[in-house]
Amino acid sequence: MSDPCNDNCQSNKIANVSTSAIANTDTAFQHGYASDYRVPKMDCPSEEGMIRMALDSIEPRVLLEFDTPNRKVRVFHGDNGATIEERMRSLGLGATLEKTTPVGEEDLVLAREKEEATAQVEAGILKWLLAINGVMFVVELTVGWLGQSTGLIADSLDMFADAAVYGVALYAVGHSVRMKLRAAHLSGWLQIILALGALSEVVRRLLFGSEPISSLMMGFGLVALAANVVCLLLIAKSRDSGAHMKASWIFSANDVIANLGVILAGILVAWTGSRYPDLLIGTMIALIVLRGAQRILQLKS
Repeated sequence: MSDPCNDNCQSNKIANVSTSAIANTDTAFQHGYASDYRVPKMDCPSEEGMIRMALDSIEPRVLLEFDTPNRKVRVFHGDNGATIEERMRSLGLGATLEKTTPVGEEDLVLAREKEEATAQVEAGILKWLLAINGVMFVVELTVGWLGQSTGLIADSLDMFADAAVYGVALYAVGHSVRMKLRAAHLSGWLQIILALGALSEVVRRLLFGSEPISSLMMGFGLVALAANVVCLLLIAKSRDSGAHMKASWIFSANDVIANLGVILAGILVAWTGSRYPDLLIGTMIALIVLRGAQRILQLKS
């Protein structure tokens, strides 16, 4: 559903759209209709995802607008209304069709522009996340190696995993819900692989020894914390727009916890003169990464 600002701000743009522009939209809109459904059990983005998945394979393609607070969904479609209604009812969310009306050109253009605008916003956010995590991976890995800190090395591998995830997610933007889900699941498996790599590094340093530099742990732990807080702020408004964005939110939230752990471990290393706080935080970060990967692999929307 379009908000009042969109209706007012885009009215001039719509007025200038030619008939050929409408003809270039998906075939679902050549004889367009809009069906309004009330979905009593649609309480959160998980149910939205179920609906997207159920309707994603329908041809001709449909567009969806969600009003989650009022538990309503508008489906823009062609002459396949019966199939859509059957899919909606099969979800067990209590969906009922309220009305189906012919769609005007302005409604079609607004729906298309809203979908494209969402994809552009997501892509912009993911590019920033990719850049931030890529830079922090190089910085933390270098400092962690020079400072003999398992915690920083493990955290850098986490940053690398995130950077790879955001690259995959960038590919998913503008693709189908199933493609977004595949991107999220791929990133989850990548997290598992790198978490196991971090654990092996902890074991290696436990066996062969290390002398972590506490000042580097604390200083660059703070730098990484600031970077991840920025990432969370960037993702906040878009975290429920798809499984790949939910995965991005989970990654950055995990990173904030890990950064605080590295800082605390640095304090303990300085206080006790022992390497074990560093080894412990390296292990904990790896376990946090594994838990985040498990949650991502469980995503259904």
